[in-house]
Amino acid sequence: MPQVIPSFWSLPAEQVLDQLKSSHQGLSRQEAQQRLTQYGTNSLKQKRQSSTLLLLLNQFKSPIILILMAAAILSSFLGDVIDTIIILTIVLISGLLGFWQERGARDAVTKLLALVQVKATVLRDGQSQEISNEEVVPGDIVLLAAGDSIPGDCLILESKDLSVNEAALTGETYPADKLGGVLPNEVGLSQRTNTL
Repeated sequence: MPQVIPSFWSLPAEQVLDQLKSSHQGLSRQEAQQRLTQYGTNSLKQKRQSSTLLLLLNQFKSPIILILMAAAILSSFLGDVIDTIIILTIVLISGLLGFWQERGARDAVTKLLALVQVKATVLRDGQSQEISNEEVVPGDIVLLAAGDSIPGDCLILESKDLSVNEAALTGETYPADKLGGVLPNEVGLSQRTNTL
């Protein structure tokens, strides 16, 4: 089965397809399903959500809150009960407000992510099919159009006027032109014109 292909940019497309046990017509639906089961979804591991109690306790870790709590302890030690109560009230209200806002924001982001699903167009059984990015598997032939996001590392089989924004990877501010071909093994990331 497919494994990581080191330096795939330096191999001919036919050899990469052969190693991935794929073809120019893409995978069959059955093979894609088997690979999805074997390799899992095409997504980054989700950061585990912190519990509500942990979220509340984290509100009291900021430096200003710690300084105020130290002031309350000092005030209590000096016998100034009214100042101690005022400072602790401020700390409690601040912590509860921060907790309420952060929990609301976390819940809103979770709901938005559930609504938004990024899609990719792939060839399955020789036919163009739109699937979610999470269902893209090694060996899929991805079809890209203007404005599409790239679902993972790709080798360009063929292209026409393809430019890609790689600012997140290379820092380059202008789109990079991409075309198929074979490159030397030692080519740096920003010079890999045959990969996405």
